[in-house]
Amino acid sequence: MLAKLELYRIFNVVSRNNSFTKAAAELYMTQPAVSQAISKLEKELETLLFNRTPKGVTLTNEGKLLHEYVNSALGILDAGEEKILEFKNLRTGLLRIGVGDTISRHFLLPYLETFHIKYPGIKLKVLNGTTSEILAFIKAGEADLGICNLPVYDEQLKVIPCKEIHDIFVCGEKYKNLTKKPVSLTMLMKLPLIFLEKKANSRNYVENYIKEQGFTIAPEFELGSHDLVLEFAKINLGIASVTKEFCLDYLDRGILYEIELQNKIPKRHVGIVHLKSVPLSRATRKFIAIVDPAIVH
Repeated sequence: MLAKLELYRIFNVVSRNNSFTKAAAELYMTQPAVSQAISKLEKELETLLFNRTPKGVTLTNEGKLLHEYVNSALGILDAGEEKILEFKNLRTGLLRIGVGDTISRHFLLPYLETFHIKYPGIKLKVLNGTTSEILAFIKAGEADLGICNLPVYDEQLKVIPCKEIHDIFVCGEKYKNLTKKPVSLTMLMKLPLIFLEKKANSRNYVENYIKEQGFTIAPEFELGSHDLVLEFAKINLGIASVTKEFCLDYLDRGILYEIELQNKIPKRHVGIVHLKSVPLSRATRKFIAIVDPAIVH
């Protein structure tokens, strides 16, 4: 088929020029080579495609019919090649990112802006979800990558830590006296606690740490968003487990206060996650490089 495709390309140029000689010049071939190619095509199709005259060539009725299809087919192939070049040069395409609301707002947005400025032809699709939902998006082929709370342990996934974060407890004005000195977990467990709901990876990380210290949490409130946790703490409904880097505005403005623990919760990371078994698209590699220039793919 590849050999015949080349014959069709020569046929198309001859049809356009109505001349073997002019077609040969355009194709950088000799006139006999062009004539031989057309004869070979006519032989394979068992059909005369051109009327030969002293002034040049004209299409037969069969040749006119074939030319309509060949011209259309070659046009589609050229368009396909152009699309491939657009993808290669990142002039078009789609990047699908799984991410939660909080990380999107406090971490991802500047990188999305940079990527969009550099590659405006790449469409961005953001899939919202918890860490477990994001991992499901990736495994189902619905997202090219995810940005989520670590740790993530899964042999199918490559995990790239990007930003160091710290889990802390904060309070409003009512509990401000707790900020005067480090608080023990024993004391903390006696207070009304505000946590994210159980399916949140950040909630599970803090809860597992507390369990390792010999305590079991029984939150007064379990909420669906980090912002809501902050707002509940703000109106003095309890002590909130939050990510420090995602509530700096509340702390800097004195709306909330950090409660120092006698034993600090170990730091963790926000990271990029993608399937090991699936090659990354060029757009995905470029986005990862923007988030962390030290990463080479």
